[in-house]
Amino acid sequence: MFGINFIKFQPNEYGLMYKNGKVVKEGAGISFCYYAPAASIVMVPIVSNDCPFIFEEVTADFQTVSIQGQVTYRVVDCKRVAELLNFTLEVHRGHKSYLSDDPQQIPVRISNLIRVMTKKHIEGLKLAEAIRASEILAQSILEDIRHNGEIGRLGIEILGLTVLAVLPNKETSRALEAETRERILKMSDDAVYERRNASIEQERGVKENEYNTDIAVENKRRQVRETQLEAERAVMKMQNEQENEKLDAAISLEEKRKTLIALAAENSKTEADAKAYELKAFMNALSGTETGVIKALAAMGMDPQALIAGAFQNLADNAEKIGHLNITPDLLREMMA
Repeated sequence: MFGINFIKFQPNEYGLMYKNGKVVKEGAGISFCYYAPAASIVMVPIVSNDCPFIFEEVTADFQTVSIQGQVTYRVVDCKRVAELLNFTLEVHRGHKSYLSDDPQQIPVRISNLIRVMTKKHIEGLKLAEAIRASEILAQSILEDIRHNGEIGRLGIEILGLTVLAVLPNKETSRALEAETRERILKMSDDAVYERRNASIEQERGVKENEYNTDIAVENKRRQVRETQLEAERAVMKMQNEQENEKLDAAISLEEKRKTLIALAAENSKTEADAKAYELKAFMNALSGTETGVIKALAAMGMDPQALIAGAFQNLADNAEKIGHLNITPDLLREMMA
């Protein structure tokens, strides 16, 4: 039975009531009464919706990849959407349901648009580039879809788009894994070789430092020895110079002594010659002089004791001519005094 019905929409539901092809009531979260045979009720969700997508495309190097992602959208022009798609409700005992499948067409249309734009970008990338281009691919597709006229004509706003993964097929993935594994193993081997080379370089550096240290120590020792030898040579030179100076002084002294001795000998010879000449002259002068006179002259200036001794000597020489000679102790004492 038809009669007056009451309907209430949630705040995230935009309701429209059509009567005779015209909108008589509309709004988000409104409620109203209506006569079912004469009115059509349309409900357009205005909440944001997430639309996941996944599809395969071919890269520039003819490799098939699988693109997985999600797009977030919401309806911003409900009347336009209601004009393009059938969002008419069927209300039965308080339960609301759509009369057609048109509300499910919005995610499909958005996915198709994303696939077209993704294909355009993927075809310009090689496999290795595409696998690493998830974020760049998402930004490029989002920029393109926001400027797409069909999205605007549907009355839809794209809030965001994310590319979760760009994956190659299983065979290609295994090949890439093998290639990557080999590259990683090679990198590991290279790292081992580099560590060994670094260790060898470090050991060589340590050895060179040790050799340089030994060379520096030996040079320092050689310098010390050379310095000691220089000091010893300097001391020896000084000693030699001192010895030479002493020798020169001794030679000079000997030369002076030699000269002095020569002079002394010359003087002695000269003095002897003079004495001999004097004696000769004296003897020549005394030649022909009587012996008594000579003795008297010799006694002149002599020491009294010598004179006494000479007198006694004369007495002794002429003892045979003396008859008797008496010398008393007093006389002898007086003579000695």
